[in-house]
Amino acid sequence: MKDNGKKKQNNVKLILSIIILLLIVGIVGLLIWKSNQDSKDKEITYNELYNDIKDGKVKEIEMVIGGSSVKVKYEDTDEGEEKIAKINTTQGFMDFINEQLKEDNEIKVNIKSPSMLLTVGEKLINFIPTIMIIVLIVLLFKMQGLGEKGKVYGNDEENETGIRFKDVAGLDEEKNELVEIVEFLKNPRKFQNMGAKIPRGILLYGKPGTGKTLIAKAIAGEAGVPFISMSGSEFIEMFAGLGASRVRKLFEKAKKISPCIVFIDEIDAIGARRTSNSGSESENNQTLNQLLVEMDGFESSETIIVLAATNRPEMLDKALLRPGRFDRQITIPAPDLLGREEILKLYTKDKKLASDIDLKEIAGDTAGFTGAELNNLLNEAAILATRNNHKAIQKSDIEAAVKKITVGLEKHNRVVSEKDKKLTAYHEAGHAVVSRFLETQQNVKEVSIIPRGLTGGYTMYKTTEDKFYVSKTELEEKMIALMGGRAAEKIALNDISTGASNDIEVATGIARDMITIYGMSNSLGPISLKVDEPYELQIFGEGITDEVGIQVKKLIDEAYEKAQKILLDNMDILHAVAENLLVKETISGEEFEEFFK
Repeated sequence: MKDNGKKKQNNVKLILSIIILLLIVGIVGLLIWKSNQDSKDKEITYNELYNDIKDGKVKEIEMVIGGSSVKVKYEDTDEGEEKIAKINTTQGFMDFINEQLKEDNEIKVNIKSPSMLLTVGEKLINFIPTIMIIVLIVLLFKMQGLGEKGKVYGNDEENETGIRFKDVAGLDEEKNELVEIVEFLKNPRKFQNMGAKIPRGILLYGKPGTGKTLIAKAIAGEAGVPFISMSGSEFIEMFAGLGASRVRKLFEKAKKISPCIVFIDEIDAIGARRTSNSGSESENNQTLNQLLVEMDGFESSETIIVLAATNRPEMLDKALLRPGRFDRQITIPAPDLLGREEILKLYTKDKKLASDIDLKEIAGDTAGFTGAELNNLLNEAAILATRNNHKAIQKSDIEAAVKKITVGLEKHNRVVSEKDKKLTAYHEAGHAVVSRFLETQQNVKEVSIIPRGLTGGYTMYKTTEDKFYVSKTELEEKMIALMGGRAAEKIALNDISTGASNDIEVATGIARDMITIYGMSNSLGPISLKVDEPYELQIFGEGITDEVGIQVKKLIDEAYEKAQKILLDNMDILHAVAENLLVKETISGEEFEEFFK
């Protein structure tokens, strides 16, 4: 129902936009036409007309009683040159014409009674631009006010979200934290009798796709209360004051249908830190101020809970986060191994899976994936299975979908020269061989020189566990593995290429974070140099940035040297892996391990 409402609203906006465009074109066209018509008429003044009549140059005069102009034809052309005199046909002018007629001046005078239709039409033509401009302004204001209807501020039809906590997987602790909110919405008097106050606002934050909106709908579904949903961007308008007006109307509606949940998605669109600037930022400030006022204005008898979601909590204004507003903040993290398995079970209920598919294994290979990404992964696998005419989703379909999402689309038709193919083979073999001799690095799952996306080849690793903390040794060995590709190019081919650009970028980022954020520099010690303003670095001395650069370069140089040493000690394995890649193009993890036996 919500999608239909938005679709209708978008259709109305489209129709109004077309009408406005046609009005603008009409106004411009009318003004151009009127200008052209006026330019065709040769206007003369009253004095010129007076003298021409006295001199006998005028052949014919055509006038309308009460009109503002007369048409004049002259004797000096074959057809009679026409000119327009912008004068009022007053009694004085008529007397003058009569005198000329008495003096035998051969002037033909056509006096017409004014046509009501022409008079009205002429006045309408003169007023049409003004009328069209007024209509244009009204339509613009109407477009701005479209969102002030119930469809936007909440959908009465969506009182039942149809989502329960059982539909949300991988967030067990977060659901337990929110159970009391459901209890409060169901039985607020139980808490009020104890003197307890449930938080008015709850902020859900985490990376995109973790299920913030889903869990908000699940709360409303469990409690059986209306769910009023609106995006932060829908409050933002071109005209001053409309954003604040929408906030007021949103909360007016919530108070009428309480108990209910008000959900504001992407609240950072209106809740960012306030500034003193003008323009759109000033409008955002007004909208935010109104939101703060509304959240403070709840009566104890009004059972309204405001849920908000954001990916960037650090950008929110501090006034939003103080007690009495969004005083409870819940992180919605990316799911762990068990959470991913539960999410996969949830999303595979309506999909046909082959009997050999192990969801736990898939969960292990998708570390860092959010719920939305796992859903997308299974959907891609289903599409591939359909394309390959499989009766059910095969393990190969899921593996292909993982590669497609993480590495890119396979490019079978890309023409690769033998020289580039050889360089890619040694580059990827370098990554794999170096990683094999580093204790903290993951085992190789697959090595390939088949182009995918923008890469000429790839090395995939097995994921055995979720990482919450990373040691200094792991970071150093990660940089060594990243430099393995460049080191293999240098040693085996005595040349280097642009293929290592991304590896170098990632390795440099790790080294910089080790020095500036994690405090892992021996010379600088455990200090954080991650500052909001450049001048904050001055407390560490003027040479601090130079020292950071020196330390970063030192870490990268050491990683590069160690990668080269590992490869020099195992050149026979490097050549064997690269040559095998040139023949087979793809090597599995099991085949790769055979080179070390």
